[in-house]
Amino acid sequence: MEALIRLERVEKVFQVRRKAGRLRSVRSEVRAVDGISFDIARGEMVGYIGPNGAGKSTTIKMLTGILVPSGGRLRVAGIDPARERTRLARRIGVVFGQRTTLWWDLPLRDSYELVRRMYRIPDDRYARNLARCVELLDLGALLDAPVRQLSLGQRMRGDIAAALLHDPEVLYLDEPTIGLDVVSKAKVRGFLRDLNTERGTTVLLTTHDLTDIEQLCTRVMVIDHGRLVHDGDLGGLHAVGDSERTLVVDFERELPPVRIAGARPVKVEGPRQWLAFPASASAAPLVAELTARYPLVDLSVREPVIEDVIARMYADRAAL
Repeated sequence: MEALIRLERVEKVFQVRRKAGRLRSVRSEVRAVDGISFDIARGEMVGYIGPNGAGKSTTIKMLTGILVPSGGRLRVAGIDPARERTRLARRIGVVFGQRTTLWWDLPLRDSYELVRRMYRIPDDRYARNLARCVELLDLGALLDAPVRQLSLGQRMRGDIAAALLHDPEVLYLDEPTIGLDVVSKAKVRGFLRDLNTERGTTVLLTTHDLTDIEQLCTRVMVIDHGRLVHDGDLGGLHAVGDSERTLVVDFERELPPVRIAGARPVKVEGPRQWLAFPASASAAPLVAELTARYPLVDLSVREPVIEDVIARMYADRAAL
């Protein structure tokens, strides 16, 4: 597939001065991004995750042309972002969850009109895209409200719409569901899923809400200390982190911790027990053995939480 985004050993080094006594300071280098390489094909929706300070936002800023790489080669739709930022801006959309691109004192409708003029969007395309965003993001009742009166969730939906009015080929989302309630998150996720499926928009998503990744992305990249430590599907991420699933079993009566091959007891609370087993293994033989040997009332399987998988991955790397 065609690579719409390509990074080849990209680096970003910042010069930092630190105090070394009352009158002296020492200059040092901080490698925010350290030799990252990856391709993103046209139409992919990719999760880009890592802890605070890992280099996620720095990567996004280089992809948009806000920051200039210290080394390596970077192209988005064949364009060098740092050299042709204005040209690239017409082909990308950006949403930073903690910063708005809307005009604070203007009604939402007027902000969109200004976006139309900035990007010189033809009237028919603007009307069509605005109508679609208003419908799918439930913005109809908000168009005449000043942006400063909107809740965080309402403003976030408004920002996403503003980033899409000019039909960008690539959409960068930095914490797009931060601070949103459950209903708003569901609306935003559904909208992004439809956008990617119907229009083939390429999406790079950074977030700390890993449910976003699970529900939207087929590929996930993990960055740690400026380096790419995982690039693959969610199943591969679970494998790297020695992920486990959990059997939650309700017995008819209280029993000692159950021990069966392929699982380990985790917790016992009265007649309920938790048994962990590898995420890559099937639960079927475990369920069959439990059913044959013990009187069961109920049983369920809990999938691994990705936060725990990533935390374990970081712990393993720190121990090396």
